[in-house]
Amino acid sequence: MAKVKNVFFCQSCGYESPKWLGRCPGCGEWNSFAEEKITVSKKTDLKLGSSKIQRPVKLSEIETLDEPRIIMPSSELNRVLGGGLVAGSLTLIGGEPGIGKSTLLLQNILSIRNKRILYVSGEESATQLKLRADRLGKVSDNTYILCETRLDNIFTQIENVVPEIVVVDSIQTIASDQIESASGSVSQVRECAAALLRYAKESGVPVILVGHINKDGAIAGPKVLEHIVDTVLQFEGDRQYLYRILRSIKNRFGSTSEIGIYEMVQKGLREVKNPSEMLLSENREEEMSGIAIGVTIEGVRPFMVEVQALVSTAAYGTPQRSVTGYDQRRLNMILAVLEKRARFKLGQKDVFLNMAGGLKVVDPAIDMAVVAAIMSSNFDISVSRKTCFIGEVGLSGEIRTVTRIDQRVAEVEKLGFDAVVIPKDNLKGVKDKFKIKVVEVGKIEELLRYLFE
Repeated sequence: MAKVKNVFFCQSCGYESPKWLGRCPGCGEWNSFAEEKITVSKKTDLKLGSSKIQRPVKLSEIETLDEPRIIMPSSELNRVLGGGLVAGSLTLIGGEPGIGKSTLLLQNILSIRNKRILYVSGEESATQLKLRADRLGKVSDNTYILCETRLDNIFTQIENVVPEIVVVDSIQTIASDQIESASGSVSQVRECAAALLRYAKESGVPVILVGHINKDGAIAGPKVLEHIVDTVLQFEGDRQYLYRILRSIKNRFGSTSEIGIYEMVQKGLREVKNPSEMLLSENREEEMSGIAIGVTIEGVRPFMVEVQALVSTAAYGTPQRSVTGYDQRRLNMILAVLEKRARFKLGQKDVFLNMAGGLKVVDPAIDMAVVAAIMSSNFDISVSRKTCFIGEVGLSGEIRTVTRIDQRVAEVEKLGFDAVVIPKDNLKGVKDKFKIKVVEVGKIEELLRYLFE
């Protein structure tokens, strides 16, 4: 007879304890333990096929072969995955509700014609999925829909269908009969993910999981979930904007520096081939103050960002500092540098900063564009829309060199800009290979003299 016992699990890392603890010994989080009832039973066999007994092998005797991959219809998804979906891999895609995770997966699997696919939905009915497929304008005869939340039933249908790709949407809705706790709990998520991992490795069938995220933006459930899977992809973006970014957080079969960019349209997600054009305003011929163009790098792809700033006299006595898409502490640092090193009195003025297109920029190379936009708005003098700015601002007012400057300048030249302002000696040795006008500055004072004299 099965025995039921109470166990406390850390909601952050999955650490197990027989009693409640104030602080988790595993991850150091406070008040993260939750009580769950688990069943200790001898019956642990799920229909996963026969496990083979492995023997140790010398490292020198192991043959290195290229991992067989399934090429996905979306080139952006292939790039982030590292060249396609690896056979026998377990991939986790996380994102906010309504951001487009299910749409991304559904429009990709419906475009695969030569693979049998099982789509397991624990959140939507078959009718809802059919309506979404009709909206996407895609019909597939080799995609099977299963609306089920019990893990045992899912493996039963896997044996019947014998799919070549399995999609589970979402892992938090799946529950195993071996554990007497609610679906979405730490023990259920960990057990179901481990069972699906064993199935993927033993059968060679790739499994894609959809995961929820918590209020902090991390994958919901125990942290061990991210350790179990082979690849973790984050689908992010502001729902007020049309653009979405697919980012690789962990990838055992490729680089984690790749991103894919999509645009949400009426018929699903459209790939954005040139992200620079989507982040720049169309009215590039019209000169307006408070706007400067910078270059940032997301992953390995450089693209242009339009930095917008508004500086005005504080109407209510206390100056405001409002930032969208940029680090507020870094803006405060730049304003302090302008106040101390360049002698500009901005302490009694409101400063509003925005990265156009809803993009969140953490690259310090955008600092020079921020300075140019702020001072352009302060003087109410426009900066040429044909000039681009690349450089990091230091505390002493110096313009510091940035990485991969040749890729950034090449992107500026490709988009037809007339000039680019970069840190002094950053392009040493390769400056002559560019036809674009390159202006080198070493301090903020030199930048301001170039712009407004």
